[in-house]
Amino acid sequence: MFENLSEEQARRQILSMVADYCKKYHEQKKDFREGDRIPYAARVYDEKEMVNLVDSSLEFWLTSGRYTNEFEKKFSEYLGVKFCSVVNSGSSANLLAFMALTSPLLGERAIDRGDEVITVAAGFPTTVAPMIQFGAVPVFVDVSIPQYNINVNKLEEAISEKTKAVMIAHTLGNPFDLGNVKAFCDKHNLWLIEDNCDALGSKYIMDGKEYLTGTIGDIGTSSFYPPHHMTMGEGGAVYTNNSLLHKIIRSFRDWGRDCSCQSGCDNMCGHRFDRQYGELPLGYDHKYVYSHFGYNLKISDMQAAIGCAQLEKLPMFCEARRKNFEYMRQELVSLGADKYFILPEACENAIPSWFGFLLTCREKVNRNEIVQFLEDKHIQTRMLFAGNLIKHPCFDVMRSNNEGFRVVGDLVNTDRIMNTSFWMGVYPGMDRKMIDYICKSLMEAVKVLD
Repeated sequence: MFENLSEEQARRQILSMVADYCKKYHEQKKDFREGDRIPYAARVYDEKEMVNLVDSSLEFWLTSGRYTNEFEKKFSEYLGVKFCSVVNSGSSANLLAFMALTSPLLGERAIDRGDEVITVAAGFPTTVAPMIQFGAVPVFVDVSIPQYNINVNKLEEAISEKTKAVMIAHTLGNPFDLGNVKAFCDKHNLWLIEDNCDALGSKYIMDGKEYLTGTIGDIGTSSFYPPHHMTMGEGGAVYTNNSLLHKIIRSFRDWGRDCSCQSGCDNMCGHRFDRQYGELPLGYDHKYVYSHFGYNLKISDMQAAIGCAQLEKLPMFCEARRKNFEYMRQELVSLGADKYFILPEACENAIPSWFGFLLTCREKVNRNEIVQFLEDKHIQTRMLFAGNLIKHPCFDVMRSNNEGFRVVGDLVNTDRIMNTSFWMGVYPGMDRKMIDYICKSLMEAVKVLD
């Protein structure tokens, strides 16, 4: 087949065939019919992702390479930040973001074991897990309804002499009150980590200027798991404008090494064999000097190749999510759903890129019955992740010993979310027929179960 072709000609022929294959077998979208399954999220892609994937596989570099470099550069440009490090998942991104703040290179501002980090219990566990795994103490603050973000009025009550940072997520794409949270962190010299995994493309207006979420705090994180705003299958990113934090993040990501050379590169600094580190002998190979107890959390170039194609579609994805959310909200209001459910609202000064449509059941509406009715109609639903994380089995020992975490006041709204809230999708692959069916089914559920 390739006998008379150069390698480049053969490559182009293969990629052309891949594009044709994708168009024929992966882009046969059928019209929605009532009863068809509506997932809460799904991949949205075309031949560009598949061509990039195969293009990368033909190189057979496999680990991080040219597509990784391209993605980090373009993602930084999209966000308007100086530094970006791609990793193998959003959970790893949160791990790196937190662990970066434990580095001895940060001096007195480094988080030590026993130090406190302000957060919330109504969210995904990997925002909190790195704190506990390291030995820091999460301090849980209640959230507001219907914004589902941290109650900023409780921040001053939460602080202590041990507080070093605030690490919280923008819930389902709805930015938390960044103005007040950032001012609080600045006032008390605290680090701010924005878990931006569910909010890529969301914006916050501060001082008359629009900022993308994830770029206002000291570190932001993203996830590229399939349900999220864009996907690599697996993958994530950590980003910052702080050059020292970037250096630390890269070190923790790449085995904890001191060297900053990329895979396949040697001696970029020109001092590989003429420096002395720790108690190592003078001239010890810098590629094998370790300044942190790190990990290997790099991504494969094949995943990054998909990300490069997805990134081009990201603005379209975010706009589609906003439109789907607004249409669903308008339809539910017109149908009188607010009599039975508290409908979600954007935080003040926020322009969300919604991840989902979150509902809280009013009195006498049973969440479990509603969810089961919708699932029977093939409409996929989700809880607000952990609901109240400290009620889960992973906290059993800490709860019984009353140690390892702290709660500020009560978590009345967090508990209400755990007991009465659920959400449905607004992902870009949805159309108005699907949203109409969701809204109609939700109202049917209320009437049938009323």
